[in-house]
Amino acid sequence: MGDYRELWSNLGMDLDKHDILCEALPEAFGSIYLTQENRPENMNYFNYALAEVHGARIEEINEAKANGKKVVGTFCVFVPDEVILAAGAVGVGLCSGSQFWIEDGEKVLPRNLCPLIKAFVGAKVSRTCPYFQSSDMIVGETTCDGKKKAYEIVEEYMPVHVMELPQMKREKNYEQWKDEIKLFISRMEELTGNKVTVENLKKAIDLVNRKRRALKRLYDLRKNTPSPISGLDALLVTQVAFLDDIERFIENTNALCDELEERVKNLEPTGKKRIMITGTPMAVPNWKLHSIVEGLDAEIVVEETCTGTRYFEGEVSTEGDTIDDLLKNLADRYMNINCACFTPNNDRTEDIIKYAEEYNVDGVIYYNLSFCHTYAIEYKKVENALAEKSIPLLNIETDYSEEDSGQIKTRVEAFLEMIGSGEKLHTVS
Repeated sequence: MGDYRELWSNLGMDLDKHDILCEALPEAFGSIYLTQENRPENMNYFNYALAEVHGARIEEINEAKANGKKVVGTFCVFVPDEVILAAGAVGVGLCSGSQFWIEDGEKVLPRNLCPLIKAFVGAKVSRTCPYFQSSDMIVGETTCDGKKKAYEIVEEYMPVHVMELPQMKREKNYEQWKDEIKLFISRMEELTGNKVTVENLKKAIDLVNRKRRALKRLYDLRKNTPSPISGLDALLVTQVAFLDDIERFIENTNALCDELEERVKNLEPTGKKRIMITGTPMAVPNWKLHSIVEGLDAEIVVEETCTGTRYFEGEVSTEGDTIDDLLKNLADRYMNINCACFTPNNDRTEDIIKYAEEYNVDGVIYYNLSFCHTYAIEYKKVENALAEKSIPLLNIETDYSEEDSGQIKTRVEAFLEMIGSGEKLHTVS
């Protein structure tokens, strides 16, 4: 990464503290990613994107700001990117995936809270996330009690718009979400001074759908046995998707898929166990579980998470001639994300079964961040459903620290051995 200290200083960042993060991230990335053998050539772009995640990309974003564009930070896949783009703004994901930010988060939040939320708030209050510092506004949502209260704290530091996500999927809830999107459009028009029209909203929908198709293409290629790309690399691609310029991301992801399609023609069996990850999202630089699993005799071939299938499955229709028509299309697509915030949420269990079959997995690892109650409670339902299908399941509850890495490795090793022995296994926490 180049020298961006003047840029970071102008953003009001805590340079000394940020330097610590900048020293640690390349070392972690190198030891986890660059030690992999036979990586696709086109992963070099995503290596670069990660290396410059706090540098060249931030420089790009701030050039856009200098040219009059507004920057909107987001924290959840329920925030409709289409609206941000249609209003002529830049949308970026926010920092939330490192133990580095936990200490500062705990200065204003209780310790017994999900690490994702503590890291998210800590990144802002410590002034060490350039995406926060570059954002003119952040957009939150009410997917859990921890987040919706955390936004009250963040609002003391910067403008926040919170979208009220219904917790059920009845007809009236779809209407409620459509109204929330309408309110979001009004807020974006106020922020940017630009009108969201049928024409520019349709263009934005088409663009985001192209991004979804590129990611879907990547995931479909992982259905091959063996997968032509590691789970670690696929995770990195999806993580970059939240931060990168959308057109450039689409181009580079499709170039990667072109390469993988050629690889598929010459695949040799490896005998590695095929694993699905389901549960809570994995924001940069949370690569712990993937690194552990793929350091053993296994490959991760699909993630049923918000940094996986929930991010890109399902497109938004461009059918309709009015803003109201397009609002309905947006509401229909986003309300069909099967997050654990909904009740009942049988569709998520059905998704897990479907993906287990489509990707021909040998076992499922249920990944849950500590104190994420919605996903923790859903574990039992998923366990019962997988037991009926005789699909092995391992439950891992963890945080961002490395303290339990050895324990997790031991449990995953035992899980893989039991899968290999043909035993029917449904483990407990």
